[in-house]
Amino acid sequence: MRTLVVYESMYGNTHAVADGIADGITARDDVRVVAVKDASDELVAWADLVVVGGPTHVHGMTRAKSRQGALEAAAKPGSGLTFEPDAEGPGLREWFRASRDVRDKRAAAFDTRIDAPALLTGRASGGIQRELRRHGFSIVAEPESFLVDRQNKLVAGETERAARWGEDLVAVALGVQDG
Repeated sequence: MRTLVVYESMYGNTHAVADGIADGITARDDVRVVAVKDASDELVAWADLVVVGGPTHVHGMTRAKSRQGALEAAAKPGSGLTFEPDAEGPGLREWFRASRDVRDKRAAAFDTRIDAPALLTGRASGGIQRELRRHGFSIVAEPESFLVDRQNKLVAGETERAARWGEDLVAVALGVQDG
């Protein structure tokens, strides 16, 4: 089975989670990890399973204005934040608007968000999952959130948890494929 992991990342956290998910998948699958700006319809067509994730901004997926705010926050002296090189391209919302509908593709959604109750932070993965469904994907797992602390650093153990989630996704997707 071929898996495509598509990520949008501002400060590298979602990218690190995407790489962690891929680490969990590679033992059983051919996997590619790409920034959303590089996620072409041809790559989606190549994949049997598409895993899509992004950061949570203002309770959901990023918008141009929230991405600009993230860039400005990283530019402040002493912020300790480094803006991901691929972050200046289109976000997941724009990618979904430009993407073709699919058939016979499985998918899952993930996000990164502040380590606080989802009611307070929101979850981008819910909107990502809705868009995946709207585009014709069959969802193989509930959306998953990976947590960052108040300094926008991944909480300890999250990349390992992402690897386990990736491994579980493939097992479920293969079960869906075989069953």
